[in-house]
Amino acid sequence: MSGGGGGEEEQHLPGVSSASGSAAGTAGGRATPEMKRSAVRSLIQRYFHQLQSGCGNAHCSNANCASSGKVAPMTPNEVAARALQLFSQDAQLCEPSTSAASSPQDVDMLSPNDSSSSSSGSSTSTITSASTTTTTSRQSQSVPAAVVVAVASSNPVQSAPQLDLGGVEPSSGDSEPCTPTLPAVQSLDANSLMALYEQCRAADSYDRICHAIGEVFSSVDRLSKSFIRSAEPAASSSLQELLANPPEALNKEQLRTLEGEHDKDEDSTQQVEEVEATDDGVANACAGPEAETEAEPEEEDEDVPMAQPTETTAEDDPPQSSDTQVDLPGLRRVQRLLFGCQTRAITDKLTNSVIQLAEWVHYMRPDWEKVIHCLVICFDLATNTNNSVVDMDYLDRVLPKLCHVAASMPVPAQARLARIWAAHCSDQLQALVAACQQQITLQVLLDEESMRENGSIISVTKVLKIVFYANILASELERPSCRVPLEDRTETAATSASGSGAVEDDLFAYNSVLQPHMPKFAEDQLEKALQVSAIDCRRPLVPLEEFYNEALSENIQMHHDYLSYKTLAMESEIGSGQTNYFSFMLYAFILTPATKVDALYYDSRMRMYSERYTSLYSMLNNFGQEGQDGTPRPDLKLTVRRDQLINDALIGLELVAMSNPKDLKKQLVVEFVGEQGIDEGGVSKEFFQLIVEEIFNPAFGMFIQQEETNNMWFNATPFENGAQFTLIGIIIGLAIYNNVILAVNFPMVVYRKLMGYCGTFADLNDWSPALYKSLKSMVDYQGQDMEEVFDQTFKISYSNVFGEMVEHELVPNGKEVLVGQHNKQLFVNLYSDFLLNTNIQQQFNAFRKGFEMVTDESPLKLLFRPEEIEMLVCGSREFDFVELENSTEYEGGYTDETQIIQDFWSIVHAMPNESKRKLLEFTTGSARVPVGGLKCLRLLITRHGPDSDRLPTSHTCFNVLLLPEYSSREKLEERLMKAINYSKGFGML
Repeated sequence: MSGGGGGEEEQHLPGVSSASGSAAGTAGGRATPEMKRSAVRSLIQRYFHQLQSGCGNAHCSNANCASSGKVAPMTPNEVAARALQLFSQDAQLCEPSTSAASSPQDVDMLSPNDSSSSSSGSSTSTITSASTTTTTSRQSQSVPAAVVVAVASSNPVQSAPQLDLGGVEPSSGDSEPCTPTLPAVQSLDANSLMALYEQCRAADSYDRICHAIGEVFSSVDRLSKSFIRSAEPAASSSLQELLANPPEALNKEQLRTLEGEHDKDEDSTQQVEEVEATDDGVANACAGPEAETEAEPEEEDEDVPMAQPTETTAEDDPPQSSDTQVDLPGLRRVQRLLFGCQTRAITDKLTNSVIQLAEWVHYMRPDWEKVIHCLVICFDLATNTNNSVVDMDYLDRVLPKLCHVAASMPVPAQARLARIWAAHCSDQLQALVAACQQQITLQVLLDEESMRENGSIISVTKVLKIVFYANILASELERPSCRVPLEDRTETAATSASGSGAVEDDLFAYNSVLQPHMPKFAEDQLEKALQVSAIDCRRPLVPLEEFYNEALSENIQMHHDYLSYKTLAMESEIGSGQTNYFSFMLYAFILTPATKVDALYYDSRMRMYSERYTSLYSMLNNFGQEGQDGTPRPDLKLTVRRDQLINDALIGLELVAMSNPKDLKKQLVVEFVGEQGIDEGGVSKEFFQLIVEEIFNPAFGMFIQQEETNNMWFNATPFENGAQFTLIGIIIGLAIYNNVILAVNFPMVVYRKLMGYCGTFADLNDWSPALYKSLKSMVDYQGQDMEEVFDQTFKISYSNVFGEMVEHELVPNGKEVLVGQHNKQLFVNLYSDFLLNTNIQQQFNAFRKGFEMVTDESPLKLLFRPEEIEMLVCGSREFDFVELENSTEYEGGYTDETQIIQDFWSIVHAMPNESKRKLLEFTTGSARVPVGGLKCLRLLITRHGPDSDRLPTSHTCFNVLLLPEYSSREKLEERLMKAINYSKGFGML
């Protein structure tokens, strides 16, 4: 025993040098990490002895003490796991009696692979052979000899003799053994486990396979050596030779041969105890990682780097590698065998063992590379299922535990796991997504009120993020990435502006580099580690929509989640390293677009209120002072004339953008000259609808309409200057900021460019399908006569806004360069870049600047992908009035069973789509369907008096339809159609 405080409490664990205890005892009272770990180790050891040997008090009433007689028989691994659990629960700990403290039977926690030449308590671990025995009768009963189960042969029949665990007789002793006397198993592989299963089935007893599964699947060290892919034949013969030799002390090179690490070139003169302490069994579950922990200076799991092998070659850096040694085909054969057998004891043992392993990793600090190997095995067992009762039981009990382990890993380890899944388990990703979604949905239904505090939901969500990026890595990616760094975009914009003489563009006091789009705390570290983005993925292996969780999104209470997000932002600003807050906004892939719109709405409203309070404070502070005529308004007010809408709006916004761009983030209030309408949202909707119609009119000259797709595109030779495009960008940003849907038809590449990506050849498919098809046929053509067949040079021609053909050379002297097999990809890339980027660079840069002047501080880019931003701007394409009927509410005596209401909906469902759009515009102020569909509209129909000749009216600000109780269905239809066809302008009722 080594002395920190003497006595039983200071006994060391196997695998931990006694020097550490001495060092802790001489720290001079200062609480060093070694002292803390020593105290934890001592407590866990006391719990272990209490469970295994008891306190010696014959009248003990502690249910967790062996002396009380209430502790069920357990294997050493189970005792160790239970000791960890009691430690985490701060359970009752008995004081040992004098006889128990001095009993020779109360020995250190020895693993099945530990040997002791004497009872002096030497803590140096060694690897023993099957013939090694212990020195005391108590040890000979409770600690079996070690048996290595690691076979490289692919023939199960040949593997069987090495797995013959029979014939091991229990050692005789004075007292009854407290644990089974089956030999310990250091590792398993598919063939050996299947052979053992056949032996057990023939003997009609599955104790040995249950014991082997319990020994391996509850230990990180042992499971990390299991299910290794078959090595080269030379290595296999070397392994067989080592197994055939008589037991002796193995050097490092031989040990690594047993573990499958044939590429290590180590000094073969060093002994095994200098490499690692292979504390299998009980000590592996309790004390194995402590020796590794003492060598690490950090205290938090998040800061622990991935453990590296002793030597790492440059070409196989584990954090950057996607390789794994797991024998996945063999593992899946084992899964089908074990989960398909009729004996539940095997799967129950497997389930319990994996749970023990997960709990052990949670409390200890293991080698993350070993943990990754174990997680690949256990997750594959969980997802490669057949939906049977046994499979689902394993899935429901084990998956949350595995997710808790994976979520606690450092980012480099999570990135490594994502790469492995992408490279080797892509066929299981969809099943893994479905399993995670099932767990999240179940937990949401069980705990709707506190989802952000539910540890299971948080852990599974974090694992789903790893799966999300694994799915992207396994899909078709755009390489190299088309993302343009922010600084490069700004420099390009400045160069293009100066080169074209667009001095008007400099009137706006805004610099996007000084306004980062993503808070530091919100940056996705896993995305940075993997150097990949969802926008780089053109066709994901698993559709990204399958990562949405409807139950979570519907019950999330987004205003609470947004407050958590803002709290995280504030803690990040003050430099707080620890936080108890969690926000699903940082895991936006799991939220439906409708829920993300709610988050954006709360963010916009918070900023509007902030600007309003700032303006009101300024007004109060300057009240009564002379020369303060320019006191800022608490809102952004635009007064416009219907016949001069464009000029009034652009001039008003230009004045604001030039003087103080922050005023653009105030709540927009629109007033039409000569009209009595008060803007509570409905007037703004009509303003945006009217101004968009005029701005995107081809006669205005800023945008052109592509006949093939009916999309709007930037005019390469506009009549207006760059400042006008900036103002149009401001209008689009204001529409998003004020939660207004626009009738804008941009190709998808516009939204990708707004997210910071440049247009590429793949974007031509949406921009001009005919051109894309033509260029694609050129790329796919493999004939050597390409120059003669296509007769295409690097000079292209296109039509401008006046219908004139304009020529452009993609390379110097391009008219002389023919397109052939050697340069066809360069041609299509340059062609695409010219059409989508270079030709409209000045116009788009000005447009993006205006857009970002409004949205730069919002979480828009954090929450939305390009296709979701398109939905945010243009609305949903789903036009389902049945959803609208189901979500409509009634007031004033109307119900869904009132005759006039039933007549109203029968008339509406019989309308053509054009009339339905007019009705939607009449009642809500917009003909566009909001994100999430018409069920999100919340229409209210209220009774507006008895039968009369009055037309139906509406409050578009609040989506309210005022409907008189007409006497007949015919009158209702006539009055309603007249109202929706002749509605324009606002008045006071």
